[in-house]
Parts: sequence; structure tokens; C-alpha cells
Amino acid sequence: MPPGMRGPHGRGLEKAKDFKGTLRKIIKYIGGYKIGVIAVMICAVASAVFHIVSPKVLGKATTALSEGLMGKITGSGGIDFSYIGQILLTVLLLYGISYLFSLVQGFTMSTITQRLCYKLRRELSEKINRMPLKYFESRTHGEVLSRITNDVDTFGNGFNQSVTQLITSITTMIGVVIMMLTISPLMTLITLLILPVSLTFIAFVMKKSQKYFKQQQEYLGHINGQVEENYAGHLVVKAFSKEKDVIETFDNTNATLYESAWKSQFLSGLMMPVMQFVGNLGYVGVAISGAFLAINGTIRVGDIQAFIIYVRNFTQPIQQMAQVINMMQSMAAAAERVFDFLDEEEEDQTTENAVSVDNVKGVVDFKHVAFGYDPEQIIIKDFNAHVNEGQQIAIVGPTGAGKTTMVKLLMRFYDVNSGEITLDGHGLREYNRNELRGAFGMVLQDTWLFKGSIMENIRYGRLDATDEEVIAAAKSAHADHFIRTLSGGYDFELNEDATNVSAGQRQLLTIARAILADNPVLILDEATSSVDTRTEQRIQKAMDNLMKGRTSFVIAHRLSTIRNADMILVMKDGDIIEQGSHDALMEQQGFYADLYNAQFA
Repeated sequence: MPPGMRGPHGRGLEKAKDFKGTLRKIIKYIGGYKIGVIAVMICAVASAVFHIVSPKVLGKATTALSEGLMGKITGSGGIDFSYIGQILLTVLLLYGISYLFSLVQGFTMSTITQRLCYKLRRELSEKINRMPLKYFESRTHGEVLSRITNDVDTFGNGFNQSVTQLITSITTMIGVVIMMLTISPLMTLITLLILPVSLTFIAFVMKKSQKYFKQQQEYLGHINGQVEENYAGHLVVKAFSKEKDVIETFDNTNATLYESAWKSQFLSGLMMPVMQFVGNLGYVGVAISGAFLAINGTIRVGDIQAFIIYVRNFTQPIQQMAQVINMMQSMAAAAERVFDFLDEEEEDQTTENAVSVDNVKGVVDFKHVAFGYDPEQIIIKDFNAHVNEGQQIAIVGPTGAGKTTMVKLLMRFYDVNSGEITLDGHGLREYNRNELRGAFGMVLQDTWLFKGSIMENIRYGRLDATDEEVIAAAKSAHADHFIRTLSGGYDFELNEDATNVSAGQRQLLTIARAILADNPVLILDEATSSVDTRTEQRIQKAMDNLMKGRTSFVIAHRLSTIRNADMILVMKDGDIIEQGSHDALMEQQGFYADLYNAQFA
């Protein structure tokens, strides 16, 4: 396979999934809007019917005009303008009614489509909150966001246009055939010869282009992911001079997107000119046969004019149906990705007869815990520890020892492969997942703040907190001083990435948020890694006060910050190799002592 046809991970063209199956899912999904859809169908049919009847009525005016002219020439009569005027007013009324039904149909369909897109986005947003962390750790943010934005928009646009267009086109084709038969069965037969040629071509294009529409939507997600990732990390890219590599990766993905996009657009673009060519053949056939029949007196001149309009009205819906099929393919490709996301495995949010988290004391036990992100590669092999209520537990060890993994297991971001973790004597699976997490306060090494005021960001820890409580939490975290130096103080607006304050200040704000939350169990994962030594000492005092009476798990690389911990768990290769107080571990002159001394060597 040529390089340009491969994605960034060397994957080739992905075959399309079941097109019909996806359409069945869409039909099932819109069941709640069936009354509106039925109303749209009725309006579309009514609009098409009034539009179809008009040419034959208009043909009567042409016949009256031609016969009047002939009568003038032969001296046997003249043009009846009164009769022609009545016909034209009737035609105008018919087209007006058709337009009115079309207007109602368009308004109703747009309303249904937007409500459907709103429902999809809401379900996707709710789905995100129920999905396991491993899903997002295995995909880029941009790829996930693409399903909520690009795919939902593509689905909405395709659905809005294709449904009404399909109904109108089918109604028009059936109605036009009936009207043509009333004028001339012979000319109708000549016109219908266009149909098998058209359908054969449409089927061919649909079969060939569907896989490219699917791939186009997929790699649009990859492109979004790469752009989002590189934009967020553009300083790192520049610092390591990786612009060339980033551009090369982007170009490979973009090349695949280009290949699929131009092929899908080229194949769909073939439909219009080919259908127009086939339609023109029908015009020629009708003109020749109509002239022959008119000469023989079988039909009137006005009937030929009406029939030519009907031929155009017959070929036009075929062309529209070709476009509709293209839109439906694109819509189905987008819908597949949305439905696949909605069908992804979810976390169990609730447990039958769940244990209440009210009055949690914070007694935690790790009993022979074994875990691996990949079940074939176990990284936590046999973890055992008992933590009493109110104890401060420090977890230390080299990078990759499994420290943060233990925190993820404690929060039930992942479930253990074997063994058990208990809180107050109850297994974590006995609690409702969201309620369990509500018992934990957490400060991570990677800070997360949102666009908004500092007051709002701190209050995120407890939404019902008063301004005074927010300020008190900020003072406990030693953040009050720097906040008051900012323009606006607590009303200072953080930007989208919170880059208008320093990394250390961001860390202080997240600590203030955790203090305000006042949870019975605290998890501090490198919570002071981004602050200077002096600020770290001040925060440490605040943390010591905060952790009194609460069970606390502290992950730290700076071992000087956990000297006062009640118990230190020393991890290596997924197991606890040493445990005890700082002084006891230093006396052992073991692995912990080596780590501690290395920091002050």
C-alpha cells in the first residue's frame, strides 16, 4: 500500500461498517420524534403534490395560447386572455400552497434536527462522565472532542437535508410518472428508460465511496487530536526542536485525510454531471417523440410543454437522490462514530444496597492487591497495608514503582485484578462509585483550573461555600497573599489554560480547593512539586493542620516533606519493600535510606 494511503500509525484503509445497520439505529434513535417526522412527511408530500399538478395546469394555458394564435391566423377565433389569466392565477395559487407546505416542513425538520443534536451532545457529555479512565488514556483529547463536535454536526446536517429531500424526491418521482402517463404512455416509457441507468450508476458510486466517507470522518478526528496535542505542547515541541517531526506526522495524517476526502468528493461529484447527461438524453427522446405525436394530433402543444417540465422534474429528483445518498453516507459514517462512542463500556456507577459514605472514618486496608493496566502485565503484584483512621501515610519510591497507580485504585479509576481494597471495613465495590470519590479530596501534580475567576475555581471544591470560607481556605493554603496582589483579587479572571498565573500559584489554588472540600480522606500526589522551597515549607505547615484527624495519602519525591508521616510505605516494582516511620527506616539503612541520602548528597 502506498505511504500516502496509511495513517500515522501505519494503518491502512478501514472497511466501512454496516451501512444498513447504522440507518436502523438512526431510525430507532429518532423514535421519540416520530410525530414531528410524520408531520414533516405529510408536508413534504403535500408540497410535492401541489408542485407536480402545476405544470399540467400550466400546459392548458400554453394550449389555449397556441390554439388562439392559430385561430387568429386562420380567422376562426382569437386568444382568450380571460381564460389564460384564470389558469395562471390557479398555477400561482398551487405554487403558493406548495411553498407554504415546504416552509412548514423546513421549520419542523430544522427544529427536530437541532433537538436531536442537542440530545446527542447531552448524551455524549453524560457518557463521558460514566466512562472509565482507561478509554481517555488510550485516545487523544482531540479525537474524543471530534465526535462531539464534527461528527454530531455532520450527522445533524445530513439528517436535516436528507430526510426531507428523500421524501420529496420519491413523492415527486411517483407523482410525475402518474402525470406523464395521463399525457402520453409512449413518452413516459422513453423517459423511464433513464431510471435503470441512473440507479445502476448510483449503486456503483455508493458502494465505492462509503469507505472513503468513513475514513474521512475517522482521520478528521486524528487531525483534531494532533492539532490539539501539539497546540497544548507547542513550547515543548519548540524546546526540543521537534517541529520537523510534528509536521511530518501531521502531513502523514493529512495525506490520508486528503486521499479519502478527494476520493469521496470526486465519486460523489460524478453523480451530478452523469445524471445531467442521462437527463439530457431523456429531453432529446421526449422532444422527438412529442413532435411526432403532436403532428399526428395525438397530443396538444401544451401537453408537450408540460411533459418537458415533467421530464426535468423526473430527472431532478434522481439527481437529488444521488446527492441525498452521498449525504446519507457521510451522515452514517459520522453516526457510526457517535453510536460507537455511546456503546462504549461504562463504569458501574451504582451498587445494589450500597454502603453509605456518611461518617466515613478513613480506615483503609490493602489486601493482596494485584493490578495491571494490561492484564498480561501485572505491575502491582502483592500489595498489603493497613492504615488507621487519621494516619498520614507517605508513599515513596522510584518512578514507575506504582505509587500513582495505587491512588487510582483507591479512587476506583481502575478496579483491582485480584485482592481487595477496603474503606472502613467495606470493599470499595460496595460503595456507589461517585459517592466513594466524594469522600476523597485530591491534589494532583498536574493542576487543573478552568476559565473563570479565582473565587470560582477554589469554590469548585464545595459549590455551596461562602466567600468567607473560600478566602479562609486560600489563607490556609498560603494563597491569599498572592491573590490579593492580582488585579481584581479573588475576581481575577484565569484564562483557558490558567497560564496568566505561575505554575506554583496554580498549585496553591488547587490546594486551597482541596482544603475547602474538607473531605475525610486526602490524597496528595506531588502536591508541592511546583512551588519553591520556602513556599513548600509554608504549605507543609498548612497541610499538617489540614491532615490532623484525617486519613492522608501523600505521594512525594522530596522526602524531606514526609518526615513527619505516621507511616512511610516504600514501593519498588509494584510491591512494598519497606515500611515504618522516617527514623525507623533511616536506622535500617535500606532502600529508603539510600533514596533519602541521595537527595542530600
